[in-house]
Amino acid sequence: MTNGIAGIDHIIVGVRDLEAARRNWMRLGFTVTPRGRHIGQGTANYCIMFGRDYLELLGFVERDEYGHRLEAFLAEREGPMSVAFAPEYDAETTGAALATRGLHPSPPRALSRALELPEGDVTPRFSLLNLPPEETPGLDCFICGHLTPELVRQPEWLVHPNGVSGIKAVHLIADDPAALAPGYRQLFSDDRVVTTVRGLEVDTGRNHLVFTRPSLSGAGIAAPSIATLELRIDSGIVTEAYLKKAGVAFMTLPDGRLAVSSAEANGTSLLLAQD
Repeated sequence: MTNGIAGIDHIIVGVRDLEAARRNWMRLGFTVTPRGRHIGQGTANYCIMFGRDYLELLGFVERDEYGHRLEAFLAEREGPMSVAFAPEYDAETTGAALATRGLHPSPPRALSRALELPEGDVTPRFSLLNLPPEETPGLDCFICGHLTPELVRQPEWLVHPNGVSGIKAVHLIADDPAALAPGYRQLFSDDRVVTTVRGLEVDTGRNHLVFTRPSLSGAGIAAPSIATLELRIDSGIVTEAYLKKAGVAFMTLPDGRLAVSSAEANGTSLLLAQD
């Protein structure tokens, strides 16, 4: 039985100064798309696109009476705040698949943004589904279907000087990771949820959610939260050379992964890892 979810679509990184964040992530070696303005809202974004997923730098460009969640998050810190899952089907069929598993998805909700291209704005469109918080415990998330994917994945946006090619895992902290297992077994299936001595690991289909207790994460933020984004790189040698040339501080871990401090990436701790 399918669960209707096909991995992570994107991760939202909340930032206080959107233009400063754009410059910062370009310094880190990411290609950043033109700005997108959410229609009818006071928020805008810059995206960092990969072949099948992406990062979204999200901030305010004007007052937004509906932006309470982002406003509350930014009052505490910058950094990764939410995960958007990719639907396996169109919104209606995905909702039905989730309901078959005993879950309670919302009706589809439309979202669009004005993507500010040099030749004129275009309008990417999306269809969003939400699940009740108790059905995705310890994780702020939603499901995002792309209705106009060709507008947001132009070939030149997919190549990054630092060699990053996608999202490998999202590392989160939770007070009791094992207690989250029943919810994720219902969402995904028994064989895709594993408890470990460190916490809980969930296979989303093409990336992983890794829940760890605060005492083991070293993140210094309150649970539940996203602590670290683990991104795929094609070559550790190429990525390390780029970071050194750009003056980005990083550590090489014993397992070969490169760790970039949250101070370098708007509150976002990064792990860069080859498959």
